[in-house]
Amino acid sequence: MKSFSVEEIKSLVSGELIGNCKDQIFAPEQIENALKGNVTIIGNSKYARLWENSNASVAIVYEGIKILPEDGKAFVKVKNPDLAMAILLDAFEPESPYFETDIHPTAVVDKTAIVGSGCKIGANSYIGKDVTLGENVIIYPNVCVFDDSTIGNETVVWSGTVIRERSIIGTHCIFHSNVSIGADGFGYRPSSDGRGLVKIKHIGNVVIGNGVEVGANSCIDRGKFSSTILGDGCKIDNLVQIGHNSVLGRFCIMAGNSGLAGSVTLGDGVMIGGSASIKDHVTIHSGAKVGAGSGVISDVPAGKTVVGYPACDSREKMKQWVALRKLAKN
Repeated sequence: MKSFSVEEIKSLVSGELIGNCKDQIFAPEQIENALKGNVTIIGNSKYARLWENSNASVAIVYEGIKILPEDGKAFVKVKNPDLAMAILLDAFEPESPYFETDIHPTAVVDKTAIVGSGCKIGANSYIGKDVTLGENVIIYPNVCVFDDSTIGNETVVWSGTVIRERSIIGTHCIFHSNVSIGADGFGYRPSSDGRGLVKIKHIGNVVIGNGVEVGANSCIDRGKFSSTILGDGCKIDNLVQIGHNSVLGRFCIMAGNSGLAGSVTLGDGVMIGGSASIKDHVTIHSGAKVGAGSGVISDVPAGKTVVGYPACDSREKMKQWVALRKLAKN
C-alpha cells in the first residue's frame, strides 16, 4: 500500500503546511467519509463546515480558508485545490492490471501487423491485417483492432473496445471499456418505391489526435466520404455519440449522454454539457459552452454560453424562464 508523510504531500502539491500532523497518509477520501490517515479536500467555503466532524488527518485547502486545523491535524494551502488533488490521485494510483506475458497466447495477431517495442496484448484480443501499433501500446483482453488501423505510442485500449478498419489514432490516448471507433454512420433514405429504406454506406474513417480520452460505451462513427476527426486533447465522457464526419477541435469536452449528429463542427475548447444534443451540420465555435440537456439547432458564436431547448444565449434564456414563472403565477 502506498503511503506518504504530510511533508511529502506538501512537497507533492507545492503547498503551505498549516498545523502539525505526524500521521502517515495512506489514501485520499471525501471529507464526510475520511478516516484517520486520509487526506481530503476543501475546495471552497461551503465544505469548510464539514471539517469540524471529519476524521481526516490532512486537508488540501484553498488559500482563502478562514478556519484552522485542530491539534494533530494539518491543512496544506494551495492556489488550486482541484489541481492539487489531481496530483495526489496520480500519486496514490494503484498499479495497472498485470500482464504475465507481453502477448497472450490466445491473442490473434496477423502476420502483417507491426507491433512496436514494449507493447502488451491481452487474452483473446485480435490485431488485424496491416495494423500498426507504436511503442508501449497496451491492448487489454478482448479488444479488436481491424485492418489497416494505426495506434500511436503509449495509447491504452481497455477491454471490449472495437477499433474498426482504417482508423488512425494518435499517441497517449485512453479508450475505456466497450468504446466503438469507426462503425458505420447512421444514414438511410426512403427507397424509390416508397416501401423501405436504402442504407447509405459510410466508407470513410476516424482520425483521433494525441492525448484523447474516450469514456466507456461511447461511439465515434466513421465518415461517409472522408474522416470523423477528434483533435488533440479532447476528453469524451461515457455514453457519448459522435456522428459521422463530425470534426472536433483541440481540447473539447463532451459530458455523458451528449451527442453530435452528422457533420457537426466544434472549435477549440468547446464544452458540451451532459445530455445535450447537437443538430447535424451545426458549427459551435471555439470556447463556446452548451448547457446540460440543451438542444442546439443553429450555429453558436465563439465564447458564447447557450442553454435550453432549443438552445439560445444563456442570459436571454434566463429572462425567458423568469417571464414564464411570472406568467404561471398570474
